[in-house]
Amino acid sequence: MRDRLIRSLYERCGTGSAYWIVMATAQSGASALVACATVVLVASFFDPPLGSVVLAVMAEAVFTVFAVTLASAQVRPRLERFRSWRRDPAPSSRETREVWGLVVNGTADIYRRWAGRTVLISVVPILAITHWAWSVDWAGVAAILVATIVPAYYATAVAYSTSELLSRPMAEEIAARAPEVPVYQRGTSLAQRLRVSVPAYTTTAAILTVGVLGQANGAGALAVTTVTALAVGVLLSRELTVLLSDAVTDPIRRLQHQLAAVRDGDYEARAAVLSSDEFGELADDVNRMTQGLAEREQIRSAFGTYADEAVAALILSGDLPPEGFEVEATILFCDVRGFTPWAERLAAPEVIAALNDVFTTIVPIVSAHGGHVDKFLGDGLLAVFGTPRPLTDHADAAVAAACAIVEAVNHGPSGLQVACGINTGTVVAGPLGGAGRLNFSVIGDAVNVAARVEAATRQTGDDVLLTRATRDRLRREHDLVSRGAIELKGKSSALELFAVGTRQPTPSP
Repeated sequence: MRDRLIRSLYERCGTGSAYWIVMATAQSGASALVACATVVLVASFFDPPLGSVVLAVMAEAVFTVFAVTLASAQVRPRLERFRSWRRDPAPSSRETREVWGLVVNGTADIYRRWAGRTVLISVVPILAITHWAWSVDWAGVAAILVATIVPAYYATAVAYSTSELLSRPMAEEIAARAPEVPVYQRGTSLAQRLRVSVPAYTTTAAILTVGVLGQANGAGALAVTTVTALAVGVLLSRELTVLLSDAVTDPIRRLQHQLAAVRDGDYEARAAVLSSDEFGELADDVNRMTQGLAEREQIRSAFGTYADEAVAALILSGDLPPEGFEVEATILFCDVRGFTPWAERLAAPEVIAALNDVFTTIVPIVSAHGGHVDKFLGDGLLAVFGTPRPLTDHADAAVAAACAIVEAVNHGPSGLQVACGINTGTVVAGPLGGAGRLNFSVIGDAVNVAARVEAATRQTGDDVLLTRATRDRLRREHDLVSRGAIELKGKSSALELFAVGTRQPTPSP
């Protein structure tokens, strides 16, 4: 009911002056009730004329409202800042962090700075009125000061809590737009609230009991009652703080430590389930969540073994359109030369081991240049530059990767030789497959041409060949030599191909 009322007021008033008036009225009204009740309780010890009691209550209400409204005025600039953030369609993360801090921690900051001044403004007038209108001597004024100062601080705590509740819709709105705003604690803790509220409760209850029942009268009785009740309240608040620390804050702190460990990647962290109450259930739920995250991380790790990291990230993000998308990319097709006769001389395990060694060399080179391995095709592989990770210089990256691959493998210890064919064009990228099994891949004529260009290296004897389409997309200078128009299988017309470097080619048999 309370939350619905606050939400309704927020939606009706917005974050302008009208909502600040609501906040100031609620805070000052709640504080004034506490202050006026305190005056009535104190009056029961002195039996002053009813008119002077009414005067004191009215004066206390006016000064309390003035003091709390003065403190509440500090909220207005924060509301203006929030309204400015709200109007911005794309606020920066720094601005969002700052506004979140103003909304969530602003009330506590104001409370810390203005609590003393608010108490002073609300207490001093009642002391003057009681001395003048109630004919209370200075000893009685001192007793009244002791009796009213604790409830006055409690009244400011009530104002703080009220403001905190009324600020919650703004915090919810920030959380809806930026759910990952980092949290830092500057608010009033549970222990601090208990240290103020419990003594206020016990002191008020004691004054009410003694005063209403007429068991004592005068300044001395008021002072003894207040001091005794205050001492009891302080002791009880300390004891209650310890008990609640064991029952509430310690379990929460243990959960915080566990979640911090999980945030740092320790998915084995678990919280001890030490009770069968709500905190025990919460600890068990958090443990189950952590176990689920560990299983998901295992899946992600295993997935990353069989799929490129960029592809895995795209799939897991949920942003991959099931219908696929068209994109310009550069395709690199790499193949081992003379693999079939070479493989016939070796046992199968040796062949697999040798190929894995070659691919272990090639794959990091492709990744380092911003591409990803689309698929392994026996003794060859297909690499893509420009999707799913966008690259403005995908043609340059593919050419650089091809040269690095040839240098690393052909001069490496394996004794194998590789050649690369490169082509640039529009491809369709997306999930391919069926019956529950999909593979992110690229298809299109540009892919087929890259494979045919690699096959043409056997004709020209070059290690790296690329098409005119790739050459036209290059942004940097490369040492290219035209090999003229070459007929490619499946193409109706010959394509001009370019070799990287100026060494004399050695055609393969």
